[in-house]
Amino acid sequence: MVDWLLASVAAACIGTTYAQPSPEVQVRIGAAITAAQASNSTDIDYTAFVNPFIGTDYTNYGDVCPGASVPFGMVKFTTDFTGYAPAGYISDPSQKARGMSPLHDSGTGSSLGTYGNFEVMPLLCPGGFDTCTTTLSARERYRKNDSDDASPGYFSTTLDNDIKMEATSTRRAGLERFTFPAGSKPYFVLDLANDLPASFAGGTLDIDPKNGRITIGGHYGSSFGPGVYHYQAFACYDLLNSGTQKLSEYGVWTGDTYGLDAKGLGQTHLNLSQNIIGGTPYQSGALFSYEGNPEQVILRVGVSFVSTDQACANAEEEIGTSSFEKIQTASKALWQEKLSKIEIDIVNTPPNVTEMLYSSLYRASLTPNNATLETQGAFANTTSFYFDSLYCSWDTFRTFYPLMTLHSPVEFAQIVDTYIDGWRKLGWMPECRANNLPGWTQGGSSGDNIVAQFAVNYHNEAKALGIDLDELYAAVVTDGQVNPPEWNTMGRQVNVYKQFSYVPFAVLDTGSTGRQTREGSRTLEYAFEDFGIRQVALALNKTDDVEYYTNRSYWYRNVWDPTVDSDGYEGFMQKRFSNGTFYYTDPVDCSPLDTRSSRECSLQEDNLSGFYESSSWEYSWYAPHDTEHLIELMGGNTTFMNRLDHFFDKGYYQAGNEPSFQTPIGYHYANQPWRSVDRVRDVVINNFNSGKVEKLWLIWGDADSDTGTAGLPGNDDQAAMATLLAFHLLGLYPVPSTTHYLIISPFTPKYTIHNSYLNTSTTVTVTNYSAASVAYPIPDGVPAYVESVKINGVQAKSRCYIDFYDTFRVGGEIEIVVTKDKKYDCGGRVPESLSTGGFAYAR
Repeated sequence: MVDWLLASVAAACIGTTYAQPSPEVQVRIGAAITAAQASNSTDIDYTAFVNPFIGTDYTNYGDVCPGASVPFGMVKFTTDFTGYAPAGYISDPSQKARGMSPLHDSGTGSSLGTYGNFEVMPLLCPGGFDTCTTTLSARERYRKNDSDDASPGYFSTTLDNDIKMEATSTRRAGLERFTFPAGSKPYFVLDLANDLPASFAGGTLDIDPKNGRITIGGHYGSSFGPGVYHYQAFACYDLLNSGTQKLSEYGVWTGDTYGLDAKGLGQTHLNLSQNIIGGTPYQSGALFSYEGNPEQVILRVGVSFVSTDQACANAEEEIGTSSFEKIQTASKALWQEKLSKIEIDIVNTPPNVTEMLYSSLYRASLTPNNATLETQGAFANTTSFYFDSLYCSWDTFRTFYPLMTLHSPVEFAQIVDTYIDGWRKLGWMPECRANNLPGWTQGGSSGDNIVAQFAVNYHNEAKALGIDLDELYAAVVTDGQVNPPEWNTMGRQVNVYKQFSYVPFAVLDTGSTGRQTREGSRTLEYAFEDFGIRQVALALNKTDDVEYYTNRSYWYRNVWDPTVDSDGYEGFMQKRFSNGTFYYTDPVDCSPLDTRSSRECSLQEDNLSGFYESSSWEYSWYAPHDTEHLIELMGGNTTFMNRLDHFFDKGYYQAGNEPSFQTPIGYHYANQPWRSVDRVRDVVINNFNSGKVEKLWLIWGDADSDTGTAGLPGNDDQAAMATLLAFHLLGLYPVPSTTHYLIISPFTPKYTIHNSYLNTSTTVTVTNYSAASVAYPIPDGVPAYVESVKINGVQAKSRCYIDFYDTFRVGGEIEIVVTKDKKYDCGGRVPESLSTGGFAYAR
């Protein structure tokens, strides 16, 4: 069925000299899909369908880490490259390799990068120890074209001097394997100071030549947070591979970019403080070589955020004397267990959809990082689970956790435990925590919507899952009621929000400090966070609080200015002074059509637009809990739909921006869901396929493109984009902090979602499915539009949405019958909105 796929890939590779991932990656994936289709077996290796390089491009910058990791692993081993590479890796062939390191995040978008501590670089030093290129700029090398390879649990690249670097991992440890040209003496430089954001603030390194061990650790800075904070990281490098390798030379080195290049043969200790005079970090590390010119060298690496002793213990516990192949096999098995929670009809699903889906599901379990037992600072010695790299809750609450709701409540509960523990330790739940440090707040306290998502769907199981709902509720109420003295990193500016029923522009705030920008978007986000608190109150039967937070969740209306006109449409969200008058912002500002390229639209102090990384055109659609009233504000269904069409057709929509996630499905609320089907096909094919083509043919692309590493419309945002795409392909979209999932039109004829905790399996079957519908526009006469929905043989109350409690929670069968006939309505109820009586009771 996919012979055309393999042939096209082979043709695309001819003459392609600059695509860094090996063409064999795509050929291997195509062959695996072909084999699975031919065998028609239920014993399917889902890891074989994953392309870890999607999102590693240097055009759209998905900032994905393709490194070796286990699900939610604390370590992600990959090669670090120069230039813009927040995840360490980038496919850009113009960039050079710096070394391989164990700590990375994926899809974070920090311009400085994150982690990249403890890079190790293999070297050839024909002149001996003193001639080795140890400093960062001196040791950098290009890689061989088309040499990078990766699969779940494995990563490799080959340098242009023919040294191959490979890695596999456990949760807190891994093995690095290096293959050298025959007859050469292997040298290695291990770096103490050069992390990706150049944030070194002092550390130590010790070489134990007798036992063949290097311990290393130091203080480093945040990748997306205040520079005044530092975290500690430690590593333990075992060099002898259980006695099969023997050290030759060893020592330490220091250097800078202005001539310092000093090496100490036989010296075993470094103790370097932060260079407070400023400038680039003082470079330093270890240098060692091996006797006998072995072609292959294996390093065992343990990592910890507690101590070097614990880093060594982690390596001994999780790796021990296991071989590279054994660890890789174990990692792959963990990924197989995770990926098989969603099983699709491989035979009749277009191969590219299979690859896109499982690559997305893979990234949906890369982060956040499970750092339980690896805590420091306020979280030191906590008895709770600890997940780091949450950044940012504003990105992930919309799709990441609603997908986890369907199949992984155990991990979801562990992450919720982290949020609650943050409230216990810090006073407020974390918002954008990373590098074991608080990060910048974007919209407010979006963690409220994450824990609310858990509470409304699993309140009956919360105690068994280790969650105290009374504590959870106290945490969200604190976010909603108590103003932190400094709200740049957690909590909200809730004092003035409660005083004025919106966040005012240029307000006198005598009790707290924070960047007073984004007043329009913060009001909208605060209101939806209040809706999340309302949902928890409803689940806990706190009647008075339900009424109070229901009213507060309507405050989004207080920044609606009906007088603002743009492109002939009236009424837009605007920031507002404390005296009630509006501050006019052109709704086009900070949109893709903004003609002023220098305008600040993010966290900068001169962002005057009133919105965060968005325009008023984009944020004016944002009331996920009350869209029916938004329709009323905009003038009714017809105007609403015309305005939606204009929003997309004019070019205001940004597929890579979270506030726009639900917008393509907005037509559901105007009782025209067929328009949502068309729009989502448009979004997927023209934004996640990267080729702007009518059909989803190849993710890999052609000889003149880099679409094999693209496939994302921008930064993956901790798998926010991955989970959005997964939902689109499954034909669903979640309403966060609720139990509702909107029905669109699946890209696959059949899939089953397994929830092992609830011991349920739910199969969605698309009757009359046609692979020809995976196109934009959908060809005339091809069935793709929902005619009916049945849940366990009973007609659903709506063709537009289903409830978790009626479906995935209890298991069974969902049948979606599709037809070629457009212009269908919801066949009953449109999706619920709060002001029209929706979300009236807890399930």
